[in-house]
Amino acid sequence: MHRLFLAVAVLFFIQLPEAIAESQCYGTIGNGRIEGSVKLPVSGRNFSAYSVLGATAGRTHVHSRVAEIIVSAYSVLEVASPSTVFVYGETGWPSGGRFRPHRTHQNGLSIDFFVPVRNAEGKSVPLPASITNRLGYDIEFNANAKYEGYSIDFPAIAEHMYQLHIAAKANGVGIALVIFDTRFLPKLFATPRGKYLQANLPFMKGRPWVRHDEHYHIDFAVPCKPIGA
Repeated sequence: MHRLFLAVAVLFFIQLPEAIAESQCYGTIGNGRIEGSVKLPVSGRNFSAYSVLGATAGRTHVHSRVAEIIVSAYSVLEVASPSTVFVYGETGWPSGGRFRPHRTHQNGLSIDFFVPVRNAEGKSVPLPASITNRLGYDIEFNANAKYEGYSIDFPAIAEHMYQLHIAAKANGVGIALVIFDTRFLPKLFATPRGKYLQANLPFMKGRPWVRHDEHYHIDFAVPCKPIGA
């Protein structure tokens, strides 16, 4: 166990090499802004951004604590599940504010994660994002959680959510909301981490404004100042 945490610590500092000053968020995820945001690493040994173009355009900035949580979770997953690859999606602008086409993502506390998938051979591969499918956001999985030759890896999603929650608690914050297609929640809760997720994570119970089948959205609970401060 000591070696595991040592390896995670080394990986964390390799992937976030600069000392990170604390960000300051204002307002809410739907009406907010942020100062001192952090751009997420474009890639790591087991993860990548949904689009280099999107990252270059400034669409992958988050609160400093959120950045620490995300990279820490990926580092643990690299040790615990070395053959699984992950892809994160859009987060927000460097200064926050309106972030079209999203309704939220305004103060550095929101992030989309594309679902981990396995190909026809059972290998973990990145979800095939391209301009033709709006960088992955237009991908639609069927009722059996399949898209063309890809299948959603529910145990990988569950382990990722679990590690995000553990990392959030270690950073003194929580998870405010998880949005994932309610039709797939039974499959998620049937995984080894399912009972923990049901007991500890606040999943949206209603139907979101857009289907969240190709990605899951997470809002972190970090204290923010009023929007006018």
